Amino acid sequence: MDDDSRLNRWDRRTDLVLGVASLVFLGSYAVHVLEPNLPEAAHAVFLSLMYTAWAMFAVDYAVRWRLSGEGPGFVRRRWLDTLVLVLPLLRPVRVVRTYESIQRRRGEPRLALHARVAAYSALSISLLGFSGALAVYQVERSAPNANIRTFGDSLWWTCSTLSTVGYGDYVPVTTLGRFIAAGLMACGLALLGTVTGSFSSWMLQRFSVSEDGSRPPGDSPGA
Repeated sequence: MDDDSRLNRWDRRTDLVLGVASLVFLGSYAVHVLEPNLPEAAHAVFLSLMYTAWAMFAVDYAVRWRLSGEGPGFVRRRWLDTLVLVLPLLRPVRVVRTYESIQRRRGEPRLALHARVAAYSALSISLLGFSGALAVYQVERSAPNANIRTFGDSLWWTCSTLSTVGYGDYVPVTTLGRFIAAGLMACGLALLGTVTGSFSSWMLQRFSVSEDGSRPPGDSPGA
């Protein structure tokens, strides 16, 4: 059995478990950040859940590296996996891939390509925005001269940053907060470009249909 087959089998077996672990990590982190007045024992439980999930991500990364047979080149070629391991708050975004793989495994009807792009982009933006808002709120709320003092402020700032609007009414003042902001800007531009490109392609197909009366390949009636 070749390395790709073994890696694909591992991915199929662990997608659901790691998807749940990603949501547990995000939920535990959210409670840890948003409920600072909880008893120390409760915070210890949520921190334990976070570190356990992170350990699962590390084991998955190590196994996938071993099964890939790529050696040290795995870190460079699978840079997104490496980034997710270093910044586990990005891991919940991979829940999108988990949902896709479950649909494919069960043979359930899938949405048209453009609808899937729009739906998965919306889910990715929501998860990424929530994670980014939590991270910025944690590092900014107690910083001197900070104006992001509540989670609501952080959510508003995240929405304006991801949408590339950037009103400037709320800005991070810490180095880590600005680093997170730069990452959200890059992700916002990438996701916006994906959605825009998909919508443009859909419009071109529709105009093509109206001009020659043919239907685009893979496009079903009423789609």
